[in-house]
Amino acid sequence: MSVHYTNIDRSHVFAEKTLRDTAFGNGEMKDKAKKSTYRISVPANFSFRHTVESHGWYDLAPFRYDPQKSELAYTFRPANGSPEAVRIKEAKGALSLTVFGEAARTEVIAAVKHIMRLDEPLDEFYSLISQTPGLDWAANANAGRLLRSSTVYEDLVKSLCTTNCSWALTKKMVTNLVELLGEPSADGSRAFPTASAMAARPESFYRDEIRAGYRSSYFAEMADSIASGRVDPEKWLDADMPTPELKKEIKKVKGVGDYAAENLLKLLGRYDGLALDSWLRSGFYKKHNRERKCPDRKIERHYSKFGKWRGLAIWCDMTESWFDEK
Repeated sequence: MSVHYTNIDRSHVFAEKTLRDTAFGNGEMKDKAKKSTYRISVPANFSFRHTVESHGWYDLAPFRYDPQKSELAYTFRPANGSPEAVRIKEAKGALSLTVFGEAARTEVIAAVKHIMRLDEPLDEFYSLISQTPGLDWAANANAGRLLRSSTVYEDLVKSLCTTNCSWALTKKMVTNLVELLGEPSADGSRAFPTASAMAARPESFYRDEIRAGYRSSYFAEMADSIASGRVDPEKWLDADMPTPELKKEIKKVKGVGDYAAENLLKLLGRYDGLALDSWLRSGFYKKHNRERKCPDRKIERHYSKFGKWRGLAIWCDMTESWFDEK
């Protein structure tokens, strides 16, 4: 049984002054780093807060989030270059980007658009849920864009870190990967490690240093497959194949089961699967089944009317209270 990657104590994010004060790593290095600023427009149906806080990724390195400033920091690696730190801040009808490093403007903007899902069309989804009690809130709030990393590879590794464990352990594993294997950017913050960096470490490293437990062999094998080119997760983003076939392809990666595969598919823009786990099941029992357990097929029937959007429908249905409480 898996514990969902969003089963997170969200309240702590608003109280971590240390996180806010060090959002860009070493302040001394930040002062010396080259700084560029850009501004990019956003779709009319975009919500910064609902995108960033859509699920727990904002709480995992190399993301750093300051909700009080409506500011998300992230360190990514351009295609051919060193890691770059970017600060993404909400602006009226746009996003303001501050970059510490040498990355080209086009690369920075492309990365931010990918992370924030700016080009993802959701009009069909909003039209579908706008008359559905319990889901219409998402259409009204422009919710539904699920934050993702700059690469499918990073999201794949993080997804593996969410299975069969607490959120605290997930966060610890990801933090260890970034701190111990990630390359620093000009401002001192570190990017997610490359597959080559991960492949260079033995299984024992993941067991003893990353504290990955049974995932240790999965990390070592997966990293080797990706670094060698035998597996290319980035191709999954635009794969010309039906979702069930793509799911089978993703599950060829050792350690990836139905849950992790369907979660990753949501980050690829495919919402056919529900990605059921203990957190989603519990939420459904409470909201739709008088707090009584029921077979998964009942949950599947409940969301079947949403067709290819059912995975996003259940997610919005179960996370409404996250935004009600603020």
